[in-house]
Amino acid sequence: MNKHLMVAILAAAATLAAPAHATRVALAADGAWNDFTVDDVVAPAYGTGWVDDVDGSPLSFSFTIAAGSVGTLTIVDAGFAGDTFLVTNSGAFLGQTSGVAPGTTDGATASYDDALADPAYSRGVFRLAAGHYEISGSLLQSVIDSGTGAALDSTNGGIRLSVSSVPEPMNAALLLAGLAAIGAVTRRRPARTSI
Repeated sequence: MNKHLMVAILAAAATLAAPAHATRVALAADGAWNDFTVDDVVAPAYGTGWVDDVDGSPLSFSFTIAAGSVGTLTIVDAGFAGDTFLVTNSGAFLGQTSGVAPGTTDGATASYDDALADPAYSRGVFRLAAGHYEISGSLLQSVIDSGTGAALDSTNGGIRLSVSSVPEPMNAALLLAGLAAIGAVTRRRPARTSI
């Protein structure tokens, strides 16, 4: 076989074997909802992992929480009640959303806020310390397709991040010392005597 042809075949094989690109979304700490999708038909190579609904590539949300701050990450099922998710950070287990009864495709919700308020929809709230995060996930429990009776393995969800500052220990210590001093002064007032 020709040496140039062999190099061309190996290059083509490497291109075909290369993993598809992944979509990384910068998650703003503004409390706004961001979408993710699971669809093992549209993106069969990723099974029930979170995927970008535009091109079917694996999806993760990237953000950094600064020192002196804490984050609250909220994840909610949307679409049909009854899905639950495994949540990961850089591939390591972070947690999972709340357990709910398996649902069917008979009803849907209108918004992420509505789903968050409805206990039939799974949700997870995670407190995060300062650091860098790459959040992704996969479907743990799927609703049942009312037409076929099989797991749908297709859903969407929402994720949002809010960040707040942590009170500095010195400020908290000064506040407690001030309150203790006020308490001590109040207790030590001399009793009034009448003449």
